[in-house]
Amino acid sequence: MNTPPVRIAVVGAGPAGFYAAGHLLKDSDGRIEVDMLERLPTPWGLVRSGVAPDHPKIKSVTRVYEKTAAHPRFRYFGNVELGAHVGREELLAHYHAIVYATGSPSDRPLGIPGEQLPGSWAATDFVGWYNGHPDHPDLEFDLGCEHAVVVGNGNVALDVARMLLLSHEELGRTDIANHALHALEHSGVREVVVLGRRGPAQAAFTNPELLELGEMEGVDVLVDPAELQQGLAAGDASLDKTAANNVRILKEFSERPPRGGERRIVLRFLCSPVELLPDERGRVGGVRVVRNQLVSGDDGRLRAQPTDEHETITAGLVLRAIGYRGVPLPGVPFDERTGVIRNERGRVLGPEGPLPGEYAVGWIKRGPTGVIGTNKKDAQETVDALLHDMADGRLHQPSAPDPEELVRTLQARQPQLITYAGWSEIDRHERASGEPAGRPRVKLTRIEEMLRVASEQQPES
Repeated sequence: MNTPPVRIAVVGAGPAGFYAAGHLLKDSDGRIEVDMLERLPTPWGLVRSGVAPDHPKIKSVTRVYEKTAAHPRFRYFGNVELGAHVGREELLAHYHAIVYATGSPSDRPLGIPGEQLPGSWAATDFVGWYNGHPDHPDLEFDLGCEHAVVVGNGNVALDVARMLLLSHEELGRTDIANHALHALEHSGVREVVVLGRRGPAQAAFTNPELLELGEMEGVDVLVDPAELQQGLAAGDASLDKTAANNVRILKEFSERPPRGGERRIVLRFLCSPVELLPDERGRVGGVRVVRNQLVSGDDGRLRAQPTDEHETITAGLVLRAIGYRGVPLPGVPFDERTGVIRNERGRVLGPEGPLPGEYAVGWIKRGPTGVIGTNKKDAQETVDALLHDMADGRLHQPSAPDPEELVRTLQARQPQLITYAGWSEIDRHERASGEPAGRPRVKLTRIEEMLRVASEQQPES
């Protein structure tokens, strides 16, 4: 007698979702079937809409996900949103388990006066805009100013600073969205100041991201030696290899004479914005910052403590890159303080403990930390918990596990359902559009365009 399959729904088609699906299909002895649901027609999450266009090697990780998508026990349903086209309870009626892999799509505000002024943006908006995310194609950034400020000391802050100053020739070899390529070609931005509230040893840059700033064509990277030393004076017993290398790179930048570039990136430390100031047009015209000092907390970690010293930095564009935040999913327990699904090692927690058959993975599980590869180990932890529960008979028992019943429901509620064949047609179209210009692809940035192209290969209902 054949053992009936164990059916798993993965909600979210980013790296965490695909790593989880891959682990499930590899470790299940042929018992598990995986259906993936994604709000957008296109998969890959932040690999497509978050990784900077000039980082094609990072994007090549999708080859791993493509192997998962080609698995005979995997199905992809794009253009389907949890809560709009299907509910949590309905998924539980059809699947033995749900793995939530929806990421952290929202941004963290600064919470200071003037933050709502025109010209003040979340980095998530800017990143989505230049990457062609369909939620952001109509945003209009005023790039006529000479001075921009990026608030944050992580890789996203460096990405947006770099994108503002890359030459048109460099951008023209990437998969940047066409609307952003044209807008940045005529940008007036010549200086980007990157603000970190703590010192150089506490910055969250990875070494390659920091190093490549110094390799940009026609761009000087400036670090004040005195400010650097002040940020290092307090010391940090927890300095790891990455932080130590960052300090070394920053010291090299501080000792490097300017090369006379027409554009520059200024890396500042021990500075926190306290107010965005308007110009005569009522737009952002400057950032008032307070100088900080590092003090040791009760746990031994160094924290930024404001002093009485203030200064104003001229800026016509301000981008905040101080972190992402998850958003609640309908009916799923959520921790508002941390911005993640309540969970323990991937098992979703209800009021009385783990909820049978519900799991979380990726940023919605642990918060926005790590790089893309971090999600592989994270997904393995969640999948191990799921497989352990499956072996112990503790998964959810669906009332209607027929694999076609949910498909009929989805097709009735979302006639423009996108299968993996539909996404493959979008992929082919974008690559073909980029080829004449020597670009990896020219992205479709609007849902209606994607649906039109995908429909050429969609199976008939």
